[in-house]
Amino acid sequence: MLTVLGISVGIGAILFLVSLGSGLQHILISEIAASMLSMDIKVDSSALIKLDKDQIEKIKSINGVAEVSPVFKISSMMRVDELSGAISAILVKPPFFSMEGLKVANGVFFTGDSDNKIVVSTATLQLFNLSADNTLGKTVRFELFMPKIDEKNGNLVNSEEVETVRLEKTYEIVGIVDDSSESYIYMPMDSVENLKIPFYTQLKLTAKDQKDIPEIKTQIEIIGFVPTALSDTISDADRIFQAIQIILSVFGAVALVVSAIGMFNTMTIALLERTQEIGIMKALGASRHDIWKLFLAESVIIGFLGGAVGIILGFSGTYAVNAGVNVLAKNFGGQQVSLFYTSNSFVFFIIIFSTIVGFVTGLYPSRRASRLNPLEALRYK
Repeated sequence: MLTVLGISVGIGAILFLVSLGSGLQHILISEIAASMLSMDIKVDSSALIKLDKDQIEKIKSINGVAEVSPVFKISSMMRVDELSGAISAILVKPPFFSMEGLKVANGVFFTGDSDNKIVVSTATLQLFNLSADNTLGKTVRFELFMPKIDEKNGNLVNSEEVETVRLEKTYEIVGIVDDSSESYIYMPMDSVENLKIPFYTQLKLTAKDQKDIPEIKTQIEIIGFVPTALSDTISDADRIFQAIQIILSVFGAVALVVSAIGMFNTMTIALLERTQEIGIMKALGASRHDIWKLFLAESVIIGFLGGAVGIILGFSGTYAVNAGVNVLAKNFGGQQVSLFYTSNSFVFFIIIFSTIVGFVTGLYPSRRASRLNPLEALRYK
């Protein structure tokens, strides 16, 4: 039983460490799976090529592009009751939220028929000393600082010169996104179509299929823009996690090797302690093959039980650590996640692997026991 426990510790360590690496990788992929087909094009206001409606139509006509969503970000003044503050206004269309993979902490995102709804960041709430409980449903007003454009050539008159546009309508706060880094709001682009936006600061697009992304990037670069695809970042992160899993597996393998040496030692000691017993069995008619099967079967059973108990220990460890981390996350206001991920095929592999380890470590003691001379074995002390 001590030998089984030793094997179990090694198997449990492998299961725990590999599950941790797979779990972290799984969290990354699941959190941004919706953005796997997304691409971004960001253009500075001083760039030679402007991201205007004509350029967007060219990009939209590229083969493989499923949907595009332009973004226009400008400075603005937001008024809440008697207070006012400078924030960034991000003008978007409703599909932007799903393409960006955003989630609301409170409320909902505005839809296509909501031209007077906005979504704010938590940093905006802090700016106006508001709480999430009394923010939803509150109405606000805006003044937008639009860039001055030369109507003849469509260029900026002055990068620092702006035109103040007071919006007549009031907007209702319907959603809050969890972001304390910057004060900004998301506003429906359709609600300010009369402002004649000269160019956009960003374009969000999605591809129909993952295989279309390289060709779309090439076509966009031909037009003159530099696209960034989240799939590139995911591929790099995936390779990093694969390396981490290999390193964690090596640490677990070291524990397993130590356990295997202990198992080999146990089988060898068992051979020495049962030498006379082997001699008696051979004297009663047991063949070499019978002795070989007896010792090898014991070794395989120890390996199998070590794997089974190791799986129990590994899963117990993952559940305990995951529960502890989630308790801390809940107390500190974080999001609860599952840090560990174990596939059924990996559990099956562990059982087979531990049984093979038992078989291999039992080969030499079994062979040695089967070749003992019965007379020498009976005299052995």
